Amino acid sequence: MRICHVITRMIVGGAQENTLLTILDHVSKGHEVVLVTGPSPGPEGKLLDKVGAEGIEIVTSPHLVRELSPFKDFAAYRGLRRVFRGMKPDVVHTHSSKAGVVGRAAAWAENVPFVCHTVHGPPFHRYEKSWRNFLYKVAERWAAKRCHKIFAVADAMVRQYVDAGIAPESKFMTVYSGMRVEDYADAAPIPRSELGIPDGAPVVVTVARLFPLKGYEYLLDAAEIISRELPETRFLVVGDGILRAEIELESKRRGLNFVFAGLVAPSEVGRYVTASDVMMHLSLREGLPRSVVQALAAGVPPVAFELDGAPEVVLPGKTGFLAPAEDAEAAARGALDILRDDALRAKMSESGRKLAMDMFGWRKMGDVLEREYLEGSGISRDPETKS
Repeated sequence: MRICHVITRMIVGGAQENTLLTILDHVSKGHEVVLVTGPSPGPEGKLLDKVGAEGIEIVTSPHLVRELSPFKDFAAYRGLRRVFRGMKPDVVHTHSSKAGVVGRAAAWAENVPFVCHTVHGPPFHRYEKSWRNFLYKVAERWAAKRCHKIFAVADAMVRQYVDAGIAPESKFMTVYSGMRVEDYADAAPIPRSELGIPDGAPVVVTVARLFPLKGYEYLLDAAEIISRELPETRFLVVGDGILRAEIELESKRRGLNFVFAGLVAPSEVGRYVTASDVMMHLSLREGLPRSVVQALAAGVPPVAFELDGAPEVVLPGKTGFLAPAEDAEAAARGALDILRDDALRAKMSESGRKLAMDMFGWRKMGDVLEREYLEGSGISRDPETKS
């Protein structure tokens, strides 16, 4: 098949890793793949600079930007139509909100046989301004009429989209986000001495961009509660972003033992996770949190807010603990329960690793998507035959 993926930017992030792994699976199966992406500036880091992208044709669209810009959006739409007209893809698969609207419109106008979109996390949510949510929903409803299938990385995303009247449930399909779970299961822990963490100190890790809505204000509150009862605890932050200086200053003001690893290559993140005892993921807006699944694969029990797709993988008392949204006290109590009970931590570690390995292999995701592409585009598995 000729397959084109469209995404707004290829920063180091969950949607981008999902997209890249999908493409790598396509390429390994002999499909011709083009990735169209906008510019990828920012402190998160460029994913394609950190991960091998051999065999992928990459087209950079200068007008495909994240912010609302009618002139650039129309220019991106026209540019995508030219790409599709020249490539004549069998499948166009869009990712992220802006690329999802503009890309689907362009692919539909060019009569691409199978147009699909993945919801990695809805643009509308409880923490967004009401007028923005209204515009996002209008745009998503419009775009949903210009594609054949909408994939979602969690059942929670399907429910949110159906409840918002974006499209009927029959148009959706949950395809769990594939990951290199084996890299986390087999990762050798980074020596704590390299991080300045004493041997024997409990370690709570967070893997997330240091940006608004990633829940760092709740992490600080939870860390304060944990530190009162287990003062030797270290809080390892893997990631970077515009809030780093503010979070560093606040953690020092509160006398908390925070360790900032900064940007870490995706292939190395597992070493930081496996060097920890508990994962805390207190983001307020996610699809299905990849860092939580990666922690499960590494055998590190997670604590997360009961939002979006988290309850589908954080099974209370079995693989980790959930806390009500914005409840730092409950999150801290969950982490303390895990840190204090070696038997419970071992049981959660075993159950979590099995869940991650069974559900989230990237090859499994690729197989499911390939099957949907073939069926949707009308191409049989024999490349010489049209079905």
